[in-house]
Amino acid sequence: MTHWPADPGDPPRRVLAVIPARGGSKGVPAKNLAPVGGVPLVARAVRACLAAPAVTDVVVSTDDAAVATAARAAGAEVVTRPAAIAGDTATSEAAVLHALDAFEERARAAVDVVLLVQCTSPFLLADDIGRVAEAVVRDGADTAVTVAPFHGFVWRDDDPAEPGTGYGVNHDKAVRPRRQDRPQDLLETGAAYAMDVTGFRAHGHRFFGRTELVRTDPARVLEIDDPHDLARARALAPLLDTVPAGALPTRDDIDAVVLDFDGTQTDDRVLIDTDGREFVSVHRGDGLGIAALRRAGVPTLILSTEQNPVVAARARKLRLPVLHGIDRKDLALKQWCEEQGIAPERVLYAGNDVNDLPCLALVGWPVAVADAHDAVRGAARAVTTVPGGYGAIREIAGWLLGPSLDTLPDPVPTSHSK
Repeated sequence: MTHWPADPGDPPRRVLAVIPARGGSKGVPAKNLAPVGGVPLVARAVRACLAAPAVTDVVVSTDDAAVATAARAAGAEVVTRPAAIAGDTATSEAAVLHALDAFEERARAAVDVVLLVQCTSPFLLADDIGRVAEAVVRDGADTAVTVAPFHGFVWRDDDPAEPGTGYGVNHDKAVRPRRQDRPQDLLETGAAYAMDVTGFRAHGHRFFGRTELVRTDPARVLEIDDPHDLARARALAPLLDTVPAGALPTRDDIDAVVLDFDGTQTDDRVLIDTDGREFVSVHRGDGLGIAALRRAGVPTLILSTEQNPVVAARARKLRLPVLHGIDRKDLALKQWCEEQGIAPERVLYAGNDVNDLPCLALVGWPVAVADAHDAVRGAARAVTTVPGGYGAIREIAGWLLGPSLDTLPDPVPTSHSK
C-alpha cells in the first residue's frame, strides 16, 4: 500500500487498521464469520478498511484459523493472537497493542496512527474510517471515534435521591424540552477508533488527550452482539449495502453455478387443472442464459427440495444434471462439490427461500432473486433486479458472461406440467 501524507509535501504517515476478530463468541457462535449481505463480518471490515485511502495497512488479529483464512482472502494480513489475550475478558486495546508490535517487527517500519475497527459494525463505511484516521493525521487530534446524533431520553432505575423510582440521565423527567431546544447528544457507535501511536502506547487506552468526534449516519449504527442483532443486519443489508462497480461476480470468480428451482427458475406459483395435474411457469430467457453457461463450459446443477417430475423434465430440456427431492440441500451441495473437485467458495448458488439459507452460507457467491425472502436477501452477496421466473437466471448468466446476453431477443414464459 502507499503511505498517506497529511498534506502535499509532508512525509508519508503509516496508518495501520487493526481488526480484532476472535474465533469464540458466546452471543453468536463464530460471529466474526457470520455472513451479512453474503460476506463474512470480518471480510466486510477488511474491505471497508482497504477502501479507505487514509489506511496504508490492514491487519486482522485472531486466534482462529477459519477467521485467518477469511481475512487473508479479503486482502488483510493476519497476526495470530496468543491465548493470553484471546479470552472473553481480554480487552480490544491488548489485541491492538499486540498486533501493532507484531506488524512493526514484521514490516521493519514504525506506525504513526493505529485504528481499532470492529467487525461487529457491518455497515461501517470506508469514508467513516478515513475521516477517523484524518482526525489524527491531519487535524492533530490525539484520538478519534465514530459517533452518531442521538435524541433519545435516557433513563435508569432507582434514583439515588428517591429509591424505587426511575430517573432521567440526560434530562429532568419533569421537563420535556423540544428536540431543537435540547443539547445535541452523540452516541459512540463502537465501530472505529483512531489513536496516535506514541500516546496509545503510553496510556494503553483508546482515549487520551484531545478526542475528535467523527459524526456518522445514525441509520447505519448497528452492533452485532446477539442473534437478533444479526437477523436485523441481514434484513437491512439489501437496503444499506451499495453495489460498487465490480461487486457482481464474473466468470473469473466462479467455477460452478447451482440453481434452486421453485421460486428461482419459476415464479413460485402452481396451477392445478381439474384432474389434479400441476403446472409451473418458467422463462425462456433463463433457458437461453443456462445454454450460454453450458456453452461457456460452466458446470451447472439444479438442486431442489421438490420431488416432482417437472423438475427432472426441465433439467432434461436444459441438458443439466439435477438433484431433487433433497431434504438437506447443503449436504447434497457439499458432496456434489467434492465429487466435482470444486471448492464451495468458487460456487454461485441462486435461491429464494429460507430452505436455501444453508446453501447460501456454504458458497462463496450466494445470490438471491429480487423477490426472495428477506432473510435470503440479507444472506446474499448479490441480488438480481428481476424476480424468480422472470429472467433472474438469465441476468446471472449476464453477470458471468458479459453483455453479449443483453442482445438476445426478449423471451416469453413457457410452462411445464408436474
